[in-house]
Amino acid sequence: MNIQSTSGNRFLSSIRLWALALLAALSLAAFAQDFPVKPVDLIVLFPAGSSADVVARVLADGMSKQLGQPITVINRPGAGGAIGYKYVQGQKPDGYTMVFNSNSISTVHYSGLTNFDYTAFDPVARVTVELPVIAVKADAPWNNLKDLMEYARQKPGALQVGNSGVGSHTHITAVGFFNEQHVEVNHIPFGAAQVVNSLLGGHIDAVVQLPGALAPLVRAGNLKVLGVLASQREPTFPNVPTAVEQGFNFQADMWRGLAVPKGTPKPVVARLEQAVRAAVNTPEFKAQGDKLGFSPAFQPANDFGVTIAADDRLLAKAMEKAGLKK
Repeated sequence: MNIQSTSGNRFLSSIRLWALALLAALSLAAFAQDFPVKPVDLIVLFPAGSSADVVARVLADGMSKQLGQPITVINRPGAGGAIGYKYVQGQKPDGYTMVFNSNSISTVHYSGLTNFDYTAFDPVARVTVELPVIAVKADAPWNNLKDLMEYARQKPGALQVGNSGVGSHTHITAVGFFNEQHVEVNHIPFGAAQVVNSLLGGHIDAVVQLPGALAPLVRAGNLKVLGVLASQREPTFPNVPTAVEQGFNFQADMWRGLAVPKGTPKPVVARLEQAVRAAVNTPEFKAQGDKLGFSPAFQPANDFGVTIAADDRLLAKAMEKAGLKK
């Protein structure tokens, strides 16, 4: 009699657990179906006017149209992106706070600026691929990477090369490129907005930057691009050869995408991914990319996660080789 009673209680408990699980699943589905019911924050890791900010605002506009709610771009710059990552990592995993992430999620971690890595976030989608370039003032005496390298070899440590901050992708790219050529230069970290102004003011000799921050100044004749430090030519500067084409074996493509705090409901992630796909695949987004210097490169959440993990392993090795891994 006691055995039957115990078995019956277990059966009832199982039914209750199953019912609760079903109710939770239905509630989650209903939440995702209604999502979003208020504006969504998109945290950008660099200042207004930076390459990341330019692309994020174009994306936010397209996603807002898909989601029926504003996507509010909020700039939280500093420490190569670490400040913004820390902020988002600490937010509620409900889909209402996203980060416009990039390879920097790995560089800030291996630089010792965060105590968490990319696994603290759930990937939503890759958005773009950007190709870092080396640029100088239009009246500088160098016209290609060979010219610049010859000067740097003749005057070790004299060439001052600006980047977007310690641990940023442009910093790692600059250090990696010159180290690969066994050339000593002076790397100067700035905020992404200040670095270009410092070049224009003649305070530094060159910058390693992403196309979005440079394209208007190149078109205006204020700057010139000496080389593309990536796997292919930059469409914004189609006549500028890559480092490999100029005889230097180096490439450092940069991706950008969206991520949310770990544990964000999968239906919410799927809703955001759907909005990204629709926004990135519009003719308007492609046209903005051609104008501002980025290439649409949509990747869904699962594939994007694979890309992030693979890139993390590569960056760990590259930063260790460059002496930047803490």
